[in-house]
Amino acid sequence: MNRPRILQPGQSYTFSKYFDLPFTPEDILAELGCSYDRDRLQLPKAECDFNRIEEVRVLIERNLKYVKLLSEDARKQAIIAPILLEVCDLAETQLNIEYPVSINQQLKGSFDYYISKGKELLVIEAKQADLSRGFTQLSVELIALDQWIDSKTLILYGAVTTGEDWRFGIYKRQEKKIIEDLKLYRVPEEIRELLNILVGIVK
Repeated sequence: MNRPRILQPGQSYTFSKYFDLPFTPEDILAELGCSYDRDRLQLPKAECDFNRIEEVRVLIERNLKYVKLLSEDARKQAIIAPILLEVCDLAETQLNIEYPVSINQQLKGSFDYYISKGKELLVIEAKQADLSRGFTQLSVELIALDQWIDSKTLILYGAVTTGEDWRFGIYKRQEKKIIEDLKLYRVPEEIRELLNILVGIVK
């Protein structure tokens, strides 16, 4: 007996709707033709200027002191956007915010943050500060990005974040496989390592 489908034919699914589905990432991604695993990732790293990183750390700590992170917009404006804008400045590239994508009825919506410079990077803010469900949404967005771009790069990179916590994932395009990193990066404590990875990905 075949198991009932999670994704119903004829129904419309935006990226954010996947966050609300009460199913495991394995089951959701399987219906999109993709497998899922968790492992410790070896991510690209750059060596960013210490003074630049220190400036970002001071800025983030100031923002955390004066801004209560009670909403998604607060987290985006106080932590996530400043970090990604610094990454784009260091890598000399553009930051796309609320970037609209429509592949089909099951893959459509807007990427919170999208950087494309040789390698591709998606960053999404985890709704309700839920990294687990947020990673499911990120995975679906990486699958959509795979179908959206012409780039021949073999690996797509993504991160889901609450602002203070960051978790990376990759999409192996040929294998159609999502891998979630076991490591969690904390801001501002691990801002240096985080920035080195983000710049290493996009440079």
